[in-house]
Amino acid sequence: MISFSSDYTKGAHPNILQRLAETNFEQNTGYGTDRHCEAAAEKIRKACGLDDAQIFFLVGGTQTNQTIIDMVLGPYEGVVAATTGHIAAHEAGAIEFSGHKVLTIDCHGEETDTAKYGDNIGKISATALTELLERFYGDDNHEHMVFPGAVYISHPTEYGTLYTKRELNDISAVCRQYQIPLFLDGARLGYGLMSRRTDVTIQDIAGAVDVFYIGGTKVGAMFGEAVVFTHKDAVKHPIPIIKQHGALLAKGWLLGVQFDTLFTDDLYFEISRNAIDMAELVKEGLVKKGYKMFLDSPTNQQFVIMDNEKLKELDGKVGYGFWEKYDDTHTVIRFATDWATTKEDVEKLMELL
Repeated sequence: MISFSSDYTKGAHPNILQRLAETNFEQNTGYGTDRHCEAAAEKIRKACGLDDAQIFFLVGGTQTNQTIIDMVLGPYEGVVAATTGHIAAHEAGAIEFSGHKVLTIDCHGEETDTAKYGDNIGKISATALTELLERFYGDDNHEHMVFPGAVYISHPTEYGTLYTKRELNDISAVCRQYQIPLFLDGARLGYGLMSRRTDVTIQDIAGAVDVFYIGGTKVGAMFGEAVVFTHKDAVKHPIPIIKQHGALLAKGWLLGVQFDTLFTDDLYFEISRNAIDMAELVKEGLVKKGYKMFLDSPTNQQFVIMDNEKLKELDGKVGYGFWEKYDDTHTVIRFATDWATTKEDVEKLMELL
C-alpha cells in the first residue's frame, strides 16, 4: 500500500537523522537555551531578513496555534479566522479551550483579484476583514462582546490555496489600522513558498505579519515548528506562557538541531520543491485520466472528485484523505505529496487509478 493521505506520514530527512545521531551524546542546556537552538534561530533570522526577531521552537501545529494565540490575546479577546481555517475546523476547539473565541469569516469561494492563482476558497480578504471590524466597532454594545484581538490566516490554506503578496499586504494594512496582530500559520509554509504560482517569499511574510511559524513536522522534520515574532520583545514573558501550555520541551536542542539542519544550504526550500514537483505530476496524471479536480491547488495538496465505487476499489491499496461529500455518489478526496515523495510513488498511484 502507498499513502498520499498526508504530508506527515514519514519520519525525517536523512540529514536530520544524521545530525541527531552525531549530537546524541552531547550534553546541552535545556528549554531551548542551547547552542543548536541559537544557531537555528540565527539562520532563520537571516533567511527572513529580520535582525531582532524573537524565535521559539515548539513541537506541533495545534499546540503552536493555541500557544501563540493565547500569547497575543487579552482575556476578553477572540481571534478572527476563515470558517475553513484550521483553528476553526480541525483543532477540536483547542482555541476555545484556552478561553478565546474563534470569530469566523465566511470565505467559501470568495472572489478576489487573484484568479490566476487558483480558486480562492479558504482565504479571507481585506474587504471582508474590514467589514467585520467596522460592524463590531459600529455596534454600540461592543464593550459587552468578544473583541477581535488578532487575525489568523494560513499559507497555504486548508485547501492548498495561497495568498498573493498584494492580498497579504492588504490584510496587514487593515490589522495595523486597527492595531491588532496578524498571525500566519505556516504548518506547510515550505510548500507555499516553493509553489510555481506564488509571488510571496519568506521575507514578504516576515514584513507583513507580526508572528508566523515555519512548519517542520510536515516539511522534513521528525517534529517541530519554529515560531517567529517579527518584532523584538513582542511578548514580554513568553517562556511562562509556553510552559503553561505544556509546549516547552526540556530537551529543546532536539528541535534546534532539526531546524539548524533544515536551514543549512537551503535544505528546507529544496525538499519543499520536491513536494511541489510531485504534486504537479499527480495533478497532470489525474487530469490526463479524465478525473475532475475539485479546485486548482498550486501546492502539495491536490483535491479530486472521485466516484464512490472507485474509492472502494482503492481501499487497502492507496491512502488518501477524505475531504468532503460532493454529492450522493461522489466524494472529494485529497492526495498530499511531501518532501520525500518519489516519481515511483506517483507512477504507482497512476497505475491504481
